[in-house]
Amino acid sequence: MATSMVTDFGDGHCIVAFDQDHVHTTLTSSGGVVDEWLDLVYRIHRRRLDRLVVGLDVEWRPSFRGLPPGPIALLQLCVGRRCLVFQILRADYVPDSLFDFLADGRFTFVGVGVYGDAQKLSAHYGLQVTNAVDLRYLAANTLGKPAVRHTGLQGLVWQVMGVWPEKPHHVRVSAWDAPRLTRDQLQYACADAFASFEVGRRLYDGEY
Repeated sequence: MATSMVTDFGDGHCIVAFDQDHVHTTLTSSGGVVDEWLDLVYRIHRRRLDRLVVGLDVEWRPSFRGLPPGPIALLQLCVGRRCLVFQILRADYVPDSLFDFLADGRFTFVGVGVYGDAQKLSAHYGLQVTNAVDLRYLAANTLGKPAVRHTGLQGLVWQVMGVWPEKPHHVRVSAWDAPRLTRDQLQYACADAFASFEVGRRLYDGEY
């Protein structure tokens, strides 16, 4: 299953298709835009903030020729059909609202390898993710399949959603710290965050 960009509004906003879902995606390096995105999430989900599930993922420039990997360049968050792709390494500033959002114990941040992502966010930017849940362990316990602990996001999407998303290697190891992301990078970043959210939501809601 390939992701695709349905609409590019040309202002950092686009719609990315993931299977049958259309995900409204915001790409930004502006702390002010992050404020606006989070404010919208609070308003849309104000009646269920105590059980909010958030897909979380990060990207960084991979290591080459024995050099260590770079710091986190991209932070992706997804709630419902809305995804934020924050170029945090190139941000004008990291807003207090993001610190508060990640630290809010009412929210459950889900992803594959999310504990490591949370540690990197803390080490690189001082961001604390209070309530993180690794989808591999959640799926293994919920589905009663211990072997799922050893699978990746693609395998989890297949187990829970019945589709196999493409994760092109050349995109995965690309320059995530570039000033301008390519269309393939943006689609990849959005797809990972949305897939994390949707797998987590379905597991918690019993839709699998």
